Amino acid sequence: MPPEPRPVLLALRGITKRFGALVANDAIDLDLRSGEILALLGENGAGKTTLMNILFGHYTADAGEVRVADGAGRLVALPPGRPRAALRAGIGMVHQHFTLADALTGLDNVMLGTEPLWRLRRRTGPARRRLDDLMHRSGLAVDLDLPVGRLTVGERQRIEILKALYRDVRVLILDEPTAVLTPAESEGLFATLRTLADRGLAVAFISHKLGEVMAASDRIAVLRAGRKVAERETAGADRGMLAALMVGRAVPPSRRSARPPGREVLALDAVSVAGHHARDRLEEASLSVREGEIVGIAGVAGNGQAALARLLFGLVRPAAGRVRLRGEAVRRFDPGLFVRLGIGRIPEDRHHEGVVAAMSVAETLAAEEIRTRFQRGGFLRLAAIRARALAAIRDHDIRCPGPETPVRLLSGGNMQKVVLARTLDRAPALIVAAQPTRGLDIGAVAEVHRRLLDARARGAAVLLISEDLDELFALSDRIAVMARSRLSAALPAETLDATRLGLMMAGQGEAAPQEPVPEPG
Repeated sequence: MPPEPRPVLLALRGITKRFGALVANDAIDLDLRSGEILALLGENGAGKTTLMNILFGHYTADAGEVRVADGAGRLVALPPGRPRAALRAGIGMVHQHFTLADALTGLDNVMLGTEPLWRLRRRTGPARRRLDDLMHRSGLAVDLDLPVGRLTVGERQRIEILKALYRDVRVLILDEPTAVLTPAESEGLFATLRTLADRGLAVAFISHKLGEVMAASDRIAVLRAGRKVAERETAGADRGMLAALMVGRAVPPSRRSARPPGREVLALDAVSVAGHHARDRLEEASLSVREGEIVGIAGVAGNGQAALARLLFGLVRPAAGRVRLRGEAVRRFDPGLFVRLGIGRIPEDRHHEGVVAAMSVAETLAAEEIRTRFQRGGFLRLAAIRARALAAIRDHDIRCPGPETPVRLLSGGNMQKVVLARTLDRAPALIVAAQPTRGLDIGAVAEVHRRLLDARARGAAVLLISEDLDELFALSDRIAVMARSRLSAALPAETLDATRLGLMMAGQGEAAPQEPVPEPG
């Protein structure tokens, strides 16, 4: 006899949500059962996060309802737009961008909001004992006495999950849970989620990463342009099928063709950047990037890649050594000057460095060219700014209601498309791309790769900083490794493999000495 179906803990029926003319969710039905892990898969802007925010009460649906199982197992309607009602019904949500107070300890963050205001003394003892038991059963080990601001990203995520478990959730929703995790941290997270599901918890996670969806889920629901287009058991799915369902077409892999590089555009001569931590430091880095080539920088996050990017964005000065652009020594480090010198900047942190949240899409796209292109006689050329935005929205498939939309309201992937459009459409001579596809779906990744290869074909020099080895091998002519704030030589990609790169990234492999950078002329 077939096994008894697991009880449904959560049911979404006919969920529809509009933002102006944009239909974010269109009559979506979805069930979530006890003991299963459901992956919600889709492109950036497909409506995944909107759907989960409706479920948790952050948004109110225009039509449809959310039903949750009561104590007797009956599905009853959940009051819309009320996160507290969702929490009382046993629904917890871990957001992509954590909602923690950095100055408080992990214990304080977990207990926050769980005790009555009239209680004169906090009952930390019982809370600590309960959390110790939760950590033991779930494998979510973390130091509860450290301020959250001192924890790693992976440890902060554990605090977020412990917050939900401490409130006795039966349904756990995670929005892009691996967006800021290393591969090892991601594996640990999904092992924990499997343990929790085996104990009866219903888990749903939002993702656009086919590999983790295939490895971690029991069932997959695919959204495209706001509609649920497919629902599959993971065991019967494959990556090609899911990719086509996500984007509505086959997604060809990126391929780099051989071509000789041109003149040197960027040179670092034994450059050092001072900093208290390895992530903020650069030690005697030498590197050359030429016209028509992509040089990849591999490394585990926190090994100095951020210092390299900030240096080439004009945000910090070298403590020693020399930076040359087209053979000329750079003497003034200023972001505006670097833009005028033809450097295109794609920062790693799009939320804090790539955009100003209060600005519109149109303003963000024009921000780096206000004085040179969109100003005349001291007045902004508003029609030109809007026309530029409409073209970028069309050409880069930016999912938003219109140019006036505040950029903070975009999904993370669509925000990244705005940054990419602002940078690449200027045809810069040097492109410094730090994690340019982080948080993007497979279709958007393919488009970013195409545009970087197009820039290489027209003669741009590209410095690609990425933790994705597949991306580096697909795009890079040469690859260097950052480890402990030091930069190895950039070697031809064809002479390297993932094993050797992985060892070098961990500081265990033998890296070649740094390349000598020739003097100009």
